[in-house]
Amino acid sequence: RFSMVEVLPSNSLFFDGMQGSRLPIAVSHGEGRAEFIDDVLRSKCIPQVSLRFIDNEGRVAASYPSNPNGSPLGITAVTSLNGRVTALMPHPERVFRVVQNSWYPDRDEEYSGWMRMFRNARKWVG
Repeated sequence: RFSMVEVLPSNSLFFDGMQGSRLPIAVSHGEGRAEFIDDVLRSKCIPQVSLRFIDNEGRVAASYPSNPNGSPLGITAVTSLNGRVTALMPHPERVFRVVQNSWYPDRDEEYSGWMRMFRNARKWVG
């Protein structure tokens, strides 16, 4: 199953230079739902959200199938304050090549936009 996500501004070393990207991503299950004890904790976590599910119109996805786990505000990735840890539910490793996607433009490209995430990680480790 594929969903769409939007990369939000964050300190994530993985998403450096990807802010604003809207990309298809593989989802294998409905797990990874963000849950908060209360609205205060949720509001404290909002600045750390680095990836969210969106619908085909680019709006925050609120429900299945665009938001496969029903996570509030479409949250599907959060990043630590120092940017070194990013926890995410979907699987960018399954769509880093264009041929891994269910649809891709008719262009002579081997890699999808997700390849930048892996290059960012490689650049960071030196």
